[in-house]
Amino acid sequence: MGVQSSVKLAAAFATLLTLVATASFAQNDLSGEWANLLHEDVNHRNDAIGGGPRIGDYAGLPINDAARLRADSWDAAINTVKEHQTVFAPAAYWARGGGNMRISKVVDDDTQQLVAYKIYRSAAGAGVTRMIWMDGRAHPPGYAAHTWQGFSTGRWDGAMLTVTTTHVKEGWIQRNGVPASDRATIVEHIVRHGEVLTAVSVVYDPVYLEEPLIRTTNWRENLTQQLAGVISEIVDEIAGRPDGYVPHHLPGTNKWLKDAAREFGIPEDALRGGRETTYPEYRPR
Repeated sequence: MGVQSSVKLAAAFATLLTLVATASFAQNDLSGEWANLLHEDVNHRNDAIGGGPRIGDYAGLPINDAARLRADSWDAAINTVKEHQTVFAPAAYWARGGGNMRISKVVDDDTQQLVAYKIYRSAAGAGVTRMIWMDGRAHPPGYAAHTWQGFSTGRWDGAMLTVTTTHVKEGWIQRNGVPASDRATIVEHIVRHGEVLTAVSVVYDPVYLEEPLIRTTNWRENLTQQLAGVISEIVDEIAGRPDGYVPHHLPGTNKWLKDAAREFGIPEDALRGGRETTYPEYRPR
């Protein structure tokens, strides 16, 4: 091999090493113990502080008429039904749910390449495990089973992890009955800034949203954190119900829908949600 060829080969090898090092440097390790800060929408997310979201309060949500009807018909007693007692923060509400989390790296024992991030969250005795696949696998076909956490794949955009989730079960985007359909897709952009982890969640739902719903959620690293195991169980919370009973309100019968407007002194129309109500231009109206 001539001198010129050797120089070119060395230069190419050095460039390759630089690209590999740059790619490795850009990726940011997200693993660790993370405590939920709960400072976004704290009145909705922390019942001890704000009592949770009020019935009929859909402010800031770009929902359509179908979602509004579903939410108006919702009865909180649905959570006492056996089939609902252990549901823990479905995919469209995943980041907003209570509880701290652990993010673990799953690597191939032979190659040490990252296969997935495994996320475990627990709160009030309930827990859930979520996998974010990082090995380039495709999403399942449309007829594949849907789950509460859905099917998630991730890719690196520099130091930001972008996660796409499909195959979700019907759930909710707010804990007062505002629904999310099983056709929803959730795209998350997760960034670590030292001891703070930020997730930007974008929910695309052709059934219930007029436009994408965007929210950010933060966690702080907690090196001494120890998460609890799953101890939840199904019980008969309310006795005497007939078999098959589903708590609900028929259209026009929910007497609590206007309570939030009276409590907060906000016009009822502003609490009904919709694309227009999410923008600053709506406020003077």
